[in-house]
Amino acid sequence: MAENSTAPPSDFIRDIIDEDMRTGKHQGRVATRFPPEPNGYPHVGHAKSVCLNFGIAAQYGGACNLRMDDTDPTGESMEYVEAVIRDVKWLGFDWEDRLYYASDYYEQLYQYALQLISMGKAFVCDLNADEMREYRGSFTEPGRESPYRERSVAENLDLFARMQAGEFDEGSCVLRAKIDMTSPNITMRDPIMYRIKKESHYRTGDRWCIYPMYDFAHCLSDSIERITHSICTLEFENNRPLYDWFLEALNVEDRPQQIEFARLNLSYTVLSKRRLVELVENGIVNGWDDPRLPTLSGMRRRGYPPEAIRDFCERIGVAKNDSLVDVALLENCIRESLNDKAPRVMAVLRPLRVVIDNYPEGRVEEFDCPYHPKNPEMGSRKAPFSRVLYIEQEDFMENPPKKFHRLAPGREVRLRYGYFIKCVDVVKNPETGAVVELHCTYDPETRSGFAPDGRKVDATIHWVSADHGVPAEVRLHDRLFRVADPLAAASDYMDHLNQESLEILKSCRLEPSLADAAPGSAFQFERMGYFCVDAVDSKADSLVFNRTVTLRDAWARIAEKGQK
Repeated sequence: MAENSTAPPSDFIRDIIDEDMRTGKHQGRVATRFPPEPNGYPHVGHAKSVCLNFGIAAQYGGACNLRMDDTDPTGESMEYVEAVIRDVKWLGFDWEDRLYYASDYYEQLYQYALQLISMGKAFVCDLNADEMREYRGSFTEPGRESPYRERSVAENLDLFARMQAGEFDEGSCVLRAKIDMTSPNITMRDPIMYRIKKESHYRTGDRWCIYPMYDFAHCLSDSIERITHSICTLEFENNRPLYDWFLEALNVEDRPQQIEFARLNLSYTVLSKRRLVELVENGIVNGWDDPRLPTLSGMRRRGYPPEAIRDFCERIGVAKNDSLVDVALLENCIRESLNDKAPRVMAVLRPLRVVIDNYPEGRVEEFDCPYHPKNPEMGSRKAPFSRVLYIEQEDFMENPPKKFHRLAPGREVRLRYGYFIKCVDVVKNPETGAVVELHCTYDPETRSGFAPDGRKVDATIHWVSADHGVPAEVRLHDRLFRVADPLAAASDYMDHLNQESLEILKSCRLEPSLADAAPGSAFQFERMGYFCVDAVDSKADSLVFNRTVTLRDAWARIAEKGQK
């Protein structure tokens, strides 16, 4: 599994396990599982559960299973199974030979259902969905027993067998547990165990037309796998009595303990799988691996290192109460990870042509440029310098304000790794008035980056040789939503989409060392941010880069400006 260089964290879940180990509960075993439903791609919220379950198992010398809780054929597919497997591996975890499926246990679950019917603890109910809601009662009123609740064991066994044989239509009947319709916990009011779904299952095909409900299948799957600590998110807290009821009613030997923790809620993000499906299916984003999505596939394509996501999950910790985590913390983890290992290179995203009038035509020099200022072992590369260059448009202003220190008419700046240049003329588009070219002079005595006469400049800017620059497309991805908590807003969450979450720049120029950059490789474009080669669309003759993260929290600066 993934290594962790720091001491194991402490939290209330580990406190429970520590006490279990002290008392010898579960014979000193620790067995956990990560049990996703294969009906979508995993996202960063799932990463928190992955890190927690695999991390706890490793810490206590136990094992963590990977199990697909595939109890609903609608929307499940091998595509999603493969995405889960790929993403958990990418995060750095290994389940060895312990890949399981709830669908592996369908026959055993069916036998458990027959056992409960035979014990008089389950019955076939013919109430339709609306009637069942009416009979269930409310938080202030007890429920009423179904008129079918007292069917005989023989009749229930016969009806359930006929359900399985496909004799009844969907919605005509269900199998329910017989518990307590007056329970203050609505979950315990004779919950559904099986429903009819005449859908083909991606693994079992048409073998079954009845499928177990999650609450019935999950606890028993845990028991079958001899899980000791069933760690789940807080929304299942009310379901814990039902989890325990099934295990006790069936008197299973291995009884896991369910423990709930607060799920991850991330600002400017939606982590509801249903909402993510809507974003994908409605074409709001370009598939499950769109770099703007919080899916692990999207984060991988955007260039997020897996160790940074693990670091983020450890930093946010494990809590009992829901809260909204600032996405800036995740972005900071990404920066910290990439800062040490991403080579520094020069890239001009919005090119402005610069002609150095006094530089000899046809002459080419090469500047030795280190890949990392603090890691000399990363080596260096040669950056060609010629008479015509490109600089960033934002590095020039014709009429600059007082605090603008970059290039302007009559002003001198230093080129990164190279000479001082001074702007002597400006060429504009005669129709639009936009600046299209600068004419400058250079001081040949400043190749070292310093002037012999001791004069200084206020800014250093990056550049790319026009004759040697590599063309590329660069995609600037930003937060998908404009508000911190889009699902909490009174209006439709789609109303808060950030229409500027993707900007595509097609005229970028990169230094020639990037010509052979491998898909997925990460770089820091000096002064611009961290970027990676797009693993899907980038080709040898048409490079595409994604912005992974800015050098600083741009949204925080926007907020600061708004407060002034």
